[in-house]
Parts: sequence; structure tokens; C-alpha cells
Amino acid sequence: MKRFEDLYHELLRSTIENRQDEYIGSIADDFDTHQLDCLLHPKKHPLIWCTESCDCTDHDRHCVKVCPFHAIYPDESGKLQINEEACAGCSYCIQECRANKLTSSKDVIPALQAIRSHEGLVYALIAPAFIGQFSSDITPGMLRNAFKMIGFHGMLEVALFADILTLKEALEFDRNIQTEDDFILTSCCCPVWISLIKNIHNDLVPHVPPSVSPMIASGRAVKIMYPDALTVFIGPCLAKKAEARDKDIADAIDYVLTFEEVVDIFKIMAINPADLENSEKDHSSRAGRIYAHSGGVSEAVKLTLERINPQRNITLHTQKADGVKACRELISDISNHETSANFYEGMGCKGGCVGGPKAIIPHEEGRRNVEEYGKLATYPTPIDNPYVIELLNRLGFETTMSLVNESDIFTRSFNKPMSILKP
Repeated sequence: MKRFEDLYHELLRSTIENRQDEYIGSIADDFDTHQLDCLLHPKKHPLIWCTESCDCTDHDRHCVKVCPFHAIYPDESGKLQINEEACAGCSYCIQECRANKLTSSKDVIPALQAIRSHEGLVYALIAPAFIGQFSSDITPGMLRNAFKMIGFHGMLEVALFADILTLKEALEFDRNIQTEDDFILTSCCCPVWISLIKNIHNDLVPHVPPSVSPMIASGRAVKIMYPDALTVFIGPCLAKKAEARDKDIADAIDYVLTFEEVVDIFKIMAINPADLENSEKDHSSRAGRIYAHSGGVSEAVKLTLERINPQRNITLHTQKADGVKACRELISDISNHETSANFYEGMGCKGGCVGGPKAIIPHEEGRRNVEEYGKLATYPTPIDNPYVIELLNRLGFETTMSLVNESDIFTRSFNKPMSILKP
């Protein structure tokens, strides 16, 4: 029986070389049908795959103990099961699996098939954490050309849409924070942070601004401008695969790939982005680019708020947490009225998105890269960025205030919890 990793890499290679059926036929007696189905049809399965039978005792199952959402559990026969509705994709169970029997969903094979067969435009939407992940000498323009070699028509930096969400959250703060007791729990970026609020302290949901994440904003915007487009988000995060499946926002992103999955494609296709020419520059501001590290959202919103309304009596005072444990503690403190900030930011990974489970480089290095890239931006905030205004106009927004008054594209409701769990 083939090892799962061998099966994955050989199937990926055969897909790239257009001989998938031939390969599957050649190993008909030498593969696990469940593993193959997971790779060919990942959306039929939870985000966490148990690729081999697990003989750990309940006492040894650290994966079950560490899950903050109680999403993984043994059934009556002892086989591990995943509650797909409860799983947020934090990856703690994979990290704590001492037997190495757990792995994360891999969407790359059906994504590649869709990219090659799609008759309309195909866009790679890359997370703000990307800078420096594939190599320190690879520019965004080189990476854009590398994606075109895979079959994408273009690459868009999601940082531009983080600009739009920064502007929206600054406007939400300006409108809703009128007394010293008011506060906001930012809804941008991290689906693990949102899941913790919805699942554990649902009483705080009214304090979450009704904003989609930059990933969803980018997918929706592309599909409005190009209705037949295929959208593929690329980032360091497994939780984004869970977010893309949420029923109320499943219209935005067709596939989610991780940085690791993209590296696998580059290796098999012998693509070295550093050898490619540079192409056009991105148009995001510094505010959108620094979303990728802890504290970046807070800083971006604060700077934008100061540009929008510099005379505010009540200024933005932030408190942030990174890592699930710290996020849970912060949410508990907020619920118990043991904090004094009015803007709270949480990111489920240490260091923020740059510390995601599928990041390629250490989060400290990722943070430095993101900061340096932010400094290179022409514009400091989205309100200074003419490309933000132009994009909003193309999407039908006549004024920036339309983002909070009539923003169906960038709005979602958090009123209904997926499930209520004990703190």
C-alpha cells in the first residue's frame, strides 16, 4: 500500500502531466480508496484527514485534548471523527498528533484541473503574508508571472481588498463608538478568531462589525467584475479553507490553496519565480499590506480613522492577541469586563497570518518582510489610495460612506452561531 505522501505527490505529478487516469489505473491494487477520494474530491471531506488508522489510546490522543472547538473525537469504535461544522481549521490537532496520522485538506489536484479546464478568466488571489515566503529574492511581479505559467490569467494581491476593509472598519468605528463604554471586535482576517467569538462567547457577536474578510471581498469583487471568473485564494492558512465553505459567503472563492501546495506545483513544473521577469506593480497601501502580522489590522484601522476624522474625541485604543490560547484569554477578559480598550484584534496564529500553519518561513522573518513591503507602498492608508476609490466606483459605490450604508458585497451577518460551546 502506498504511503499517503507518495500517493499525493505522484497523483499531483500525473495531474500536471495530463495522465491522471493512466496513473490511477496503474496503481489500482496499491492505494487506499479513502485517501484517493480525499485527494480527488477534498470538498466532500472535513479539513482534517486521518490518513491511516489510529491505534492511540484515549489517554495518548493529544489531538483531541488540544482542539479548542472540540471538533475531533473518537467514535464508539475508536476511529477519529471530525465535526466539520465545528472545525475552524486551526491545525492544532495536526501539530499535536504524536503518531503523525493526521494531515490537512489538499485542494491542489481539483484546483489544477479547474484552472486548466475553465473557459473564463482565472485569478490567483494571494494573501498579504506572501512576501518573502517563496524566496527573499522573488518580487511580487516575478510571482505573478510564475502563476501565469501555471495557467492563471493574473494575480491580485488581497492587500488591496484589505485596504477596502480597513476603510470600512474605520468608518464603522467612527459611526458606532460614541461613548467610553463602546467597543468593537474586529471581524477582518482571521476565521479562527471569529469562530472563537461565535462558538464560545456568542454574547459578544453584537460587537463584531458586519464585514467579510479581505479574502471574501477579493473573490466577490472579481466575480462582480468578471462573472465567469474562477477565483483561487493562496495563503498560509488552513482555516481559510473552512471560511471559503461557509454557506453565507461560499459564492466568493472557488478554491483555497496553501503556500505549501503552491511550492509543490512549482517543484513539479520546475518553475523558479526568481528566474522570471518582473511585471506590473500592485496598488495596495501600507495599511493593507501590514494585515499579515499581529497588530497590523489595528494599526491600519487607527491610521485610517485619524485620516477620516482627526477631530474625534474618542480615539481608537487597541488590545490584540495572537495564538488561540491568547485569543481565548482576551475574549474571556472582554466578556468579564476586565479590559479597557475599544478595538480588539485577534489572530489565531502566533505572529498573525505570517505564522500560519502553512507558512514556509518563521513568523519573525515573515513579519519583517511584511513591514518592509509596507514601507515600499506609495500610499499610507486606503483613503489616500486612488486605486481603492477607483475600484469602489467600478463596484458601484458612489461614496466611501456607501461601505457602511449599502455594502452588500463586503457585509455578512454573524448573528447565528455555528454551535455554542463551553468556555
